[in-house]
Amino acid sequence: MVNKQLLFPDSIVVIGGSNDIKKPGGKVLKNLIEGKFKGDLYVTNPKETLVQGIVSYTDPFELPFVDLAIIAIAAKYILKTITLLAKQKNTKAFIILSAGFSEEGEEGKILEQKIVDIIDSVGGSLIGPNCIGALSPEYHGVFTSPIPKLDLNGCDFISGSGATACFIMETGIPKGLPFARVFSVGNSAQMGVEEILEYMDHTFDPHKSPRVKLLYLETITKPKLLLKHASSLIAKGCKIAAIKAGSSEAGSRAASSHTGALASSDEAVNALFRKAGIVRCEGRDELATVASVFLHKKFVGKNIAIISHAGGPAVMLTDVLSNGGLSIPHIENPASQELLEHLYPGSSVANPIDFLATGNAEQLGIIIDYVDNKFDEIDAMIVIFGTAGLTKVFDVYNVLNEKMKTSKKPIYPVLPSVHTAKEEIEEFLEYGRMFFADEALLGKAIVNIANTLPPQPSNIDIPKINKLSIRKIIDESDEGYLSPENVQKLIDACGIDRAEEVVTSTKKEAVEFFEKQNTPIVMKVVGPVHKSDVGGVILNVNSKKQVENEFDRMIKIEDTTAILLQPMLSGTELFVGAKFEENFGHQILCGLGGVFIEVLKDVSFGLSPISKDEANYMIKSLKSYKIIQGVRGQEPINEEKFIDVITRISALVEIAPEIAEMDINPLLGKLDKIVAVDARIRIEK
Repeated sequence: MVNKQLLFPDSIVVIGGSNDIKKPGGKVLKNLIEGKFKGDLYVTNPKETLVQGIVSYTDPFELPFVDLAIIAIAAKYILKTITLLAKQKNTKAFIILSAGFSEEGEEGKILEQKIVDIIDSVGGSLIGPNCIGALSPEYHGVFTSPIPKLDLNGCDFISGSGATACFIMETGIPKGLPFARVFSVGNSAQMGVEEILEYMDHTFDPHKSPRVKLLYLETITKPKLLLKHASSLIAKGCKIAAIKAGSSEAGSRAASSHTGALASSDEAVNALFRKAGIVRCEGRDELATVASVFLHKKFVGKNIAIISHAGGPAVMLTDVLSNGGLSIPHIENPASQELLEHLYPGSSVANPIDFLATGNAEQLGIIIDYVDNKFDEIDAMIVIFGTAGLTKVFDVYNVLNEKMKTSKKPIYPVLPSVHTAKEEIEEFLEYGRMFFADEALLGKAIVNIANTLPPQPSNIDIPKINKLSIRKIIDESDEGYLSPENVQKLIDACGIDRAEEVVTSTKKEAVEFFEKQNTPIVMKVVGPVHKSDVGGVILNVNSKKQVENEFDRMIKIEDTTAILLQPMLSGTELFVGAKFEENFGHQILCGLGGVFIEVLKDVSFGLSPISKDEANYMIKSLKSYKIIQGVRGQEPINEEKFIDVITRISALVEIAPEIAEMDINPLLGKLDKIVAVDARIRIEK
């Protein structure tokens, strides 16, 4: 748990403080001193009596009571030291910089847990071990650089990696990104990213708390905790962006279903972030850029004006924004012609607004005023202004700063001349401004934010399905793939329409089923995992003789135990699946089925439980959505019924968490109905 002593200590001791600032114990002490920590600062070092001007205790036993201990000694000495501090010195907060714990093996893991147990016993807080420390306006408890300007109007930043935290700050600081507090959680022995976020949620003050949270995650051990508190913070008015590293999976995944082959832990992360309303970023620059967008005025709408004195960057930015679903609308009204009269000949105000390389500060100010006050179709503006070095541009950036104070619409400044206009940009930053160096990266960040959904409600209203029947089938079934009969029963219990079918091991019953139908039939083997690969699916069987011949052939296919027969139905092939992902729960998948899923792998993912709104989003986010709508005269699919199937499968796995994998493939979709044709369900107990 995060406590007062960790955040607002009245006293700090550096265990292992040193005069050598190249060592962690020396550098963290230096940072604390230069950060002007206002409380009592102590040092222990068995070999020194004076460390950086502070009297050193050679034995921690001689210390007075102290709130926070920052520890930079060898791992083997730490348990004894922690025990002394916690039990005898009333220390309630600890930051362990040292490595040599769970990251190095089982022995280190055991030692780490003993330390946590001691700290827990006194109601203490632990950051680390194996971390760079923590930064706040109250104290600079890290052994690294840089130390950003700390401002509670800036970003809270929680990182699972100390070095990466430094690099992300290095990325943001030169562009004016302010930070509020920084936590490097290291091994997360007691508290990880999720627990820190939980504390920020519980203590959120709408008048005082930072509203932007940045996360760097290498593992998500408690996804439900992350979902709960990220959603809660965003609902309170916060904005959260995160990097989740480790998205690729080495090697191929052994899977016996399409769901198993397509689902991954990274897709589970995507689904989690979407459900929570977290903007996912791929790298340091993108995270810092998204954070800077967050800290500008709120962008409402989708229509953007691009104001530039250079055509190329404006065109590249237009491409990024347009391809991402935002609009750079053509501006044509009486006021635009009026604006043109204030600019040099050759300028354009159609959008992008190009006021030429010779454009000046006065003209920029006029353009911004027109966009802000007279161009009602515009929701935000991006100003791109650099220099070729012929003149200084202090006046341009002064105007930009003043207009950003008064404009009702957000203004995002792109200042690409980071070397040539270094002095001018530094002055711009002194105003408390942030800037963007790359227009395409800014465009990508704006698109990413615009396309991130708000948090999904926690109390999702899922369809009512037959819980008693479902539980009876699951409880009475063995692990592994369910029999076709039990699969049918589960589909029926979910309230999903399915094709009439029979499973038989005799040729006579197969012929009898065919003769009752008024249409051709489908024959499928029961047993083999991938039916099509072994010639185990035959369509349009339209004669008694063909039924007999195919039965004789198919029953001999290896692993075949029976033959499944269905009437031949028509419609667009769809797919819905579910897969259990450790810690995350069930992923729900949907897309086009049949060969489409084999070839295109065009699938949307959600994290159960799935609301109707989320299912609708999943469907509409498919690249093949136009096929679902009915392209070139093709019959469209009933989207409401497709949504209903997705939410019913979500309801099923909520009732039956033993379901490890399931496919319904294909579902045949038409304008009036959607029918399940084939399904496989595997359970684990």
